[in-house]
Amino acid sequence: MNLALLLHRAAARGRDRPAVAHGARVLYTYGQLAHRAGALGAAMRSRFSLDSGDRVALAMTNTPAYVDCLFACWHAGLAAVPINAKLHPLEIRYILEHSGARLCLATPDLADALSPEVTGLPDLETLVGLGTPERPSAEYRRILEFEPNGPAVCGGGDLAWLFYTSGTTGQPKGAMLTHRNLRAMLLSYFVDVDSIAPHDGILHAAPMSHGSGLYILPHIAAGALQVVPESGGFEPAEILTLLDTHKGVTMFAAPTMLNRLVEHMGRAARDPGGLKTIVYGGGPMYVEDLKRARAQLGNRLVQIYGQGESPMTITSLTKADHARGDHPRYEVRLGSVGQAQTVVEVRLGNEAGARLPPGEAGEILVRGDSVMPGYWRDPDASARTLRGGWLHTGDIGIFDEDGYLTLIDRSKDLIISGGANIYPREVEEVLLRHKGILECAVIGRAHPDWGEEVVAFVVARPDEALDTASLDAICLEHIARFKRPRSYRIVDSLPKNSYGKVLKTKLREQS
Repeated sequence: MNLALLLHRAAARGRDRPAVAHGARVLYTYGQLAHRAGALGAAMRSRFSLDSGDRVALAMTNTPAYVDCLFACWHAGLAAVPINAKLHPLEIRYILEHSGARLCLATPDLADALSPEVTGLPDLETLVGLGTPERPSAEYRRILEFEPNGPAVCGGGDLAWLFYTSGTTGQPKGAMLTHRNLRAMLLSYFVDVDSIAPHDGILHAAPMSHGSGLYILPHIAAGALQVVPESGGFEPAEILTLLDTHKGVTMFAAPTMLNRLVEHMGRAARDPGGLKTIVYGGGPMYVEDLKRARAQLGNRLVQIYGQGESPMTITSLTKADHARGDHPRYEVRLGSVGQAQTVVEVRLGNEAGARLPPGEAGEILVRGDSVMPGYWRDPDASARTLRGGWLHTGDIGIFDEDGYLTLIDRSKDLIISGGANIYPREVEEVLLRHKGILECAVIGRAHPDWGEEVVAFVVARPDEALDTASLDAICLEHIARFKRPRSYRIVDSLPKNSYGKVLKTKLREQS
């Protein structure tokens, strides 16, 4: 089934229902959105001569037009290639060339920067600047005047979204997400994450090229409102203002975003307004931070664990899990990523891939309808990652007897010191118990005798002074002596990528 039918069915149920807002202002209804997507899809076929399966790059900061363009690709039977807007133009050029995109739609900031970079690309024929919501470009206005036709026929295995990984360990790989993969993801949202009513909405403060954009789908399926902040990103004060305007709001947030919002709300003495749900994921959410968030927000939190290769769909920790403060293992569960989502099987494997029982640490393996069929133009990486029919995530975890999965670390972040395994996440959780630490990251550093030693990078809270003795004391109170850091680096901030993930590769360079 073509994902474009989600939009057309929502429009049939309520053509006059608000569909897309820019800040507080509704721009168009579901009937208008369906018409725009159909017109743009028709232009992609006739004006730009694209054929079924061709790739269309979306080099766009968050903008209301993202919704138009995404569904237009599917309407025309094409594959969308959403690109992280914060990448360097040369990195974007790599994705354009590797994906073989024939058309690139770009917001003004990126269109100007990309114009000299796209010259000479063998497949790319056209770069279209969209203009702004208030002043669309003349070209974008012209292609929206095309007469819509019916959605293309697409099979479940047809490519829908080419999801490029962050590329922190080399050139990014394109995870091929099909119509079946994304349909499984959106159905799992309703079972394992949250409900959505037609009067609800989603606030896109995180990049629409990744997690927030993937959640466009279930909200379109439910006929809910897509809200794009006027800033195009995450500004806590702006978000609180929008939560006074819109009701039943869901927002996807990386843990760093959630922590910033909670701190801002605390300083401003604000309540959550129309916030219904924050789905957080994309990095470790530490228990102490989570306690503060729950105290500020109440029971509005859901955690998901997923990867681009199984988008947003490996496990979830539900609102009910967050609310069970009377459970004897409550804090342990808060530190977990929940239970397997409905559309996947999840198990742990050793180096040979053999299944491990609860209580033993191993690599997290996943299979199901949400898992990609492979990487674009990379059969070797596809074979390695999907060997034995399972997605090998590269993450290490432990299941408890009730099926709750705790992420220990990325396999590449594991520290081996004196032959003993040390998981940075465990040390980080302990350090964050210190009242003076805002955030921290733990890495391994080469040691001539022990192989590696533990180094902690810590950021102090405002007006707090940190000393090694107090940091050592809290570690020795909670973990074995051999796990405690041998060196503490007090820094002003931790290096992060555009999704808020700490770049431990950068920290290793500084250690």
